[in-house]
Amino acid sequence: MAFHRSQVQALRERLEEAPLFITIVAGPRQVGKTTLVRQALEKCAHRFLAVDQPAESRPLVFGDFLSQTSEMDGAPRDAAWLIRSWKDARRQCKEFQQINTGQPFAFVLDEIQKVPRWSDTVKGLWDADRAQGLAMHVILLGSSPLLIQKGLTESLAGRFELMRVSHWSFLEMHQAFDFTLNEYIYFGGYPGSARLIRDEGRWRNYVLASLVQPSIDTDILQMTRVDKPALLKQLFELGASYSGQLLALGKVKGQLQDAGNETTLAGYLHLLGNAGLLTGLHKYHVGAARRRAAAPKFNVLNTALMSSATPYTYAQAQADRSYWGRLVESTVGAHLWNTATSNEEISYWRESPHEVDFVITDALRLTAIEVKSGPSIGKLGGLTEFVKQHPNCKPLLVGTGGIELPEFLSYPLAHWLDGE
Repeated sequence: MAFHRSQVQALRERLEEAPLFITIVAGPRQVGKTTLVRQALEKCAHRFLAVDQPAESRPLVFGDFLSQTSEMDGAPRDAAWLIRSWKDARRQCKEFQQINTGQPFAFVLDEIQKVPRWSDTVKGLWDADRAQGLAMHVILLGSSPLLIQKGLTESLAGRFELMRVSHWSFLEMHQAFDFTLNEYIYFGGYPGSARLIRDEGRWRNYVLASLVQPSIDTDILQMTRVDKPALLKQLFELGASYSGQLLALGKVKGQLQDAGNETTLAGYLHLLGNAGLLTGLHKYHVGAARRRAAAPKFNVLNTALMSSATPYTYAQAQADRSYWGRLVESTVGAHLWNTATSNEEISYWRESPHEVDFVITDALRLTAIEVKSGPSIGKLGGLTEFVKQHPNCKPLLVGTGGIELPEFLSYPLAHWLDGE
């Protein structure tokens, strides 16, 4: 039986409602967006078009309903193509609902960002559907940085509802692929690479060639202006290998060829974060300006990106206690980032000689998290000092001597902000 992510049921429930908004399914490359949408549509009449693939020439069958598609292969994927495809979907929707009164019909466009000026065209078509009272659900799929930055907040403001699909959690990889905790820490949460982990060379090549390179070359460089693409790639490689560590962008410049200024590097790091690859956590401070002035703490958003960027094998990584500790810490950081909502923030704290691995907060609550992966707890001076300075803070020890890692990875960030 195929594994279903939680978004499958959520999307099915939306399809049972009257279409109020365009549904945007967005997230990093290769996290199963297309698969989960197809799973949600198994019992729903629909038309599915992948912008970057030739149209299906076979008839579309919806139960006892049969409708021919008039789409021609090879047609340029432009606004005119989008309008024609949308009109065909409208016709199919009307024909289907004349026979099946009250049943939902969905029109799905995958990789929508590859249609030039797609958001303006979608806005006009969607508004026309609303004026006509057409009960056709519209689902658009794409990668987060392209959809969010290329039209949603401008052309489609107030017309869409975002369904965020992030990297797979430990529970999902365990349930779907029987991953152990250590396998998840090292190999990460990419479902497409899960069956390759017994051949580490093949797994590494897949991650680098099929995940990392397309994420940068296609999802960022082809859709966003980047003046120094080589610099962005070098920044990712350096940041992935330094995951779990602080590194001032001023020092980063000395390790990169053709390095720009710190503002450029910060902008590139933002792009990498939007693509689901790498982020730079800010130092926790009440003042926003002082947070951004401090050195960022690199954290990959899927530990497969860290493991594939370094020469350590699975066995070697576990044998090196210091490196494994950074992997464990990066796993916690990625989990927090991938489960955070828009009003929740993740940072670190450091006032020499004290440091706290992660600080999570929203408008009202504050939690400090220390991660331990060694055989003993060791010192917790950083956690103690932070709580002393912030009495309203809830301290958490994760790993050795504290909350076991599988338990911590089973709940989203918001859970660890709630009181005990």
